[in-house]
Amino acid sequence: MGDPTTEAIRAAWAALGGDPAAASAVRPAGPDGVLPARLPVTGLAVSCVAAAGLAALELARERGAATDGPLTVDSRAVAVSFTSERHLRVDGRAFSGFAPLSRYWPAADGWVRTHANYPHHRRRLLAALDLDPDRPDDEALVAAVGERIAARPAAEVEQRVTAADGLAVAARSPEQWDAHPQAAAVAAEPLVRLRADAPAAARPAPPAPPGLPADGVRVLDLTRVIAGPVATRFLALLGADVLRVDSPGLPELEPQHLDTDAGKRSALLDLTREGDRARFAALVADADVVVTGYRPGALDRWGLGPEALRRHRPDLVVARLSAWGGSGPWAGRRGFDSLVQAATGIAEVERQPDGTPGVLPAQALDHGAGYLLAAAVLRALARRGNDGGAWTAELSLARTARWLRHDLPAGSAPAGAPPDPDPWCAERDAPAGRLRYALPPLTLPGGRRTWATPPTRWGGDPAAWPAR
Repeated sequence: MGDPTTEAIRAAWAALGGDPAAASAVRPAGPDGVLPARLPVTGLAVSCVAAAGLAALELARERGAATDGPLTVDSRAVAVSFTSERHLRVDGRAFSGFAPLSRYWPAADGWVRTHANYPHHRRRLLAALDLDPDRPDDEALVAAVGERIAARPAAEVEQRVTAADGLAVAARSPEQWDAHPQAAAVAAEPLVRLRADAPAAARPAPPAPPGLPADGVRVLDLTRVIAGPVATRFLALLGADVLRVDSPGLPELEPQHLDTDAGKRSALLDLTREGDRARFAALVADADVVVTGYRPGALDRWGLGPEALRRHRPDLVVARLSAWGGSGPWAGRRGFDSLVQAATGIAEVERQPDGTPGVLPAQALDHGAGYLLAAAVLRALARRGNDGGAWTAELSLARTARWLRHDLPAGSAPAGAPPDPDPWCAERDAPAGRLRYALPPLTLPGGRRTWATPPTRWGGDPAAWPAR
């Protein structure tokens, strides 16, 4: 791989505040263009994974583990990992990535992108379009949704669905997005915000075995849908004890859980119940890291903002990921990678020959932001061991999209073909059946080739930390 990839790795590491000299430890391998696109998607993917690897090596050194040898990042392994949902099989069965109502629709003056994978989002979309939410997902319903959207301007559909707490955006050109107030707010934010929020005594982590830089670190995972779960899955690969906690009222989609929750445990807590709130507070008090993947303010009513969390654990590392950024008129909106691609002009840049909006060859904003978030957590743990403090990391999909569109160097090689996935996949038995899955995109010197455990049953583990 060429110099643009090396530049991208340095840029990602610099965004995390890392020592520029440390980036020389990365050895990029594999061809360019394995995630073919007009935008430098391969460079984004490789650089985000490399940054996470560098942060893992830094924490390993802080904890006294051996880190000899270069960090090899193969673009083929990265490409397969970034498209992991396409390679997932359970007893030979594949899964569809999007529900029938999650797609681009022609509007009266452009295009609209909807997201209706989860039942509650589907209901809100249909209600906003004055359609019966109990109708089955058949061709007649798809046609009815298409007719309702085609009769309205794209911006009106966006407003109606958003007002109903659904998920839809008008597909914008790069110029239209760059003139939007939310784009200005996103541009003012750093790619990665990593800061010490409050003074606290340095608390060195216990020594780690070779190759397991996060061994013994307790991570409370309050995330959903790719980016956050990818971050915590990488921390689990490094030895962290990751406990994902969900509400029993919001079941996870089976393929999403199987794809992104390897190496973790999964528990359910209902924070409307006093007993579950007390159990949650006990989990936070004994955690090292809390990772959240909801829009700013969405968790505040449950006492899950950084200040409230730190009343239980003063030196907690809090990592927060959002769709649209931490400020601006859209900061409080829900969002997913597909919607951010549509709104920020990426769909226009990647437009298809027939004029329909295009998509990136992977949900690269999600995966890339996930690895940057993991890197920020690892850097925070290393710096907390030296300097103390309560650390906060913040990223957004929209800021990652800006980085892709505006800042990353273009690749020097023509777009290639996606790699053969077989060398970068594995099989194992899991509670759900015989699982075929994408392997992690890199292996640290002396580290694991795969996760210690397959995905457990969703919600099937106790909401408690095991004894250290």
